[in-house]
Amino acid sequence: MLFFLYQSQFSYVNLLVVVLCFSSQGSCQIRLLPVISMKDTENVSVLLYLSITFPYRPTHPESSPSPVQSKMADIDDSDVVMDPEREMLSDEELEREAESFKEQGNAYYIKKDYSEAFEYYTKAIDVCPKNASYYGNRAATLMMLSRHRDALEDAQQAVRLDDSFMKGHLREGKCHLLLGNAMAARRCFHRVIELEPDNSQARQEVKSADSVLEYEKMAEIGFEKRDFRMVVFCMDRALESASACHRFKVLKAECLAMLGRYPEAQSVASDILRMDSTNGDALYVRGLCLYYEDCIDKAVQFFVQALRMAPDHEKARLACRNAKALKAKKEEGNKAFKDGNYDAAYELYSAALTIDPNNIKTNAKLYCNRGTVGSKLKKLDQAIDDCTKAIKLDETYIKAYLRRAQCYMDKEEYEDAVRDYEKVYQTEKTKEHKHLLKNAQLELKKSQRKDYYKVLGVDKSATEDEIKKAYRKRALMHHPDRHSSATAEVQKEEEKKFKEVGEAFTVLSDPKKKSRYDSGQDLEDEAGNMGDFDANNIFKAFFGGGGGQGYTFEGNQSSGPGNFFFQFG
Repeated sequence: MLFFLYQSQFSYVNLLVVVLCFSSQGSCQIRLLPVISMKDTENVSVLLYLSITFPYRPTHPESSPSPVQSKMADIDDSDVVMDPEREMLSDEELEREAESFKEQGNAYYIKKDYSEAFEYYTKAIDVCPKNASYYGNRAATLMMLSRHRDALEDAQQAVRLDDSFMKGHLREGKCHLLLGNAMAARRCFHRVIELEPDNSQARQEVKSADSVLEYEKMAEIGFEKRDFRMVVFCMDRALESASACHRFKVLKAECLAMLGRYPEAQSVASDILRMDSTNGDALYVRGLCLYYEDCIDKAVQFFVQALRMAPDHEKARLACRNAKALKAKKEEGNKAFKDGNYDAAYELYSAALTIDPNNIKTNAKLYCNRGTVGSKLKKLDQAIDDCTKAIKLDETYIKAYLRRAQCYMDKEEYEDAVRDYEKVYQTEKTKEHKHLLKNAQLELKKSQRKDYYKVLGVDKSATEDEIKKAYRKRALMHHPDRHSSATAEVQKEEEKKFKEVGEAFTVLSDPKKKSRYDSGQDLEDEAGNMGDFDANNIFKAFFGGGGGQGYTFEGNQSSGPGNFFFQFG
């Protein structure tokens, strides 16, 4: 303590006292205590002081603060000043005071009031910073508060002060294990066994650490083989012992994202970010989920944030680059398609598909888009193949089913079209989907009966004259008399075709029947059952054979088979 006499021009300050207060936690405080006599109060002296605190380097190593003391947000030891009265206490008195704080901490710990227990253990450490048990107790409390990194620092400080402190080594090992550092945990547990060979808890913890190491190794192999389900399984098992390990959680979340289990991956990453908002790995996983869900703009924001927190994060850098490239190429393809430049659009979608094979959802859309382009280019088989690839990547992708079904309709493969439309309607029961399904079912029904247009060899838009000309040609071609010299098998086949030609003409030459046939209605109920008609009568009526006008087929025996002519009488 230093004393200075000081007389101000106003005669306010008569005496200035300078007091230097050194803290065992690494700080020094200067207190200026002026004794001020106020002019208007002669008999009253007011004591004021100005306090200035600054850090200093202690001359004794044992006075240095522990790591946890310098890091904990709720205790800033640089601002803690030892009570001057406490500095006057003897070592024995200080120990008694520290023990009192410890006992109060123990009482709160038993009541599971860990926050209060932490406060009292901290007070005990402030009084006696070289007592290993106080750090050990506070480490146990911090573990209960899930502050495992802080607990690890206290446990390490405890064993630095007393290497024979078994509980300190045990708690250090437990913290290492919870944080996923199984090798360090094993060393700590083996040290406990050296101190207490019969310590069953330490031996059990060694087994747990060995299991974590084994699962970690299996996960590494699984990740290399892209067996992401195996990695998730291994991480779940490892996290049973290393529940506070962010590294294991991030790896699990990344693999969940690779498996398309985005909500689960997002949940794991969010839990980490709630505890550590600057965790670059967790930010990367959040971005990865959004990227794989085709929310590319939001994904890029998370990748950029991850790179701010961890500039060397290569996965985030690669994903960010892929996301930007994929978005650009897809947009170029969309523009080319809208402009009607289908060949260019096809090439651009193909290029986009090579950027990232792991982006399942975006690639499904790209395949479907390319399938749409293929249908525009009349490459129906190729379009169907692209839609099938899109569905394989995303079985819930309705647009791909619709596009493939339309391609099947264009190819007149109605059974496949009905199957796709049924899948769509089961998923989304809209009027539009119902109409598409009914139309496909109608076309399937029509395709399963005789195609009279095909029998006559005409288009569905054929005129009445075109239908008559087609009948004349086909009837003459398949008339039984023309094949009288053929084998019995050929005669039977030609007779069948002759009847089909007559049946087709009967329907298509009658506007009412043709309309019913074109609309897919059954003709079985028509008056005069279609199965009872006589093809010869139709033939006679068409060629004027009725009413006494006869006709015959004559063959030139010197000529080859099939050389016939009509003779009308």
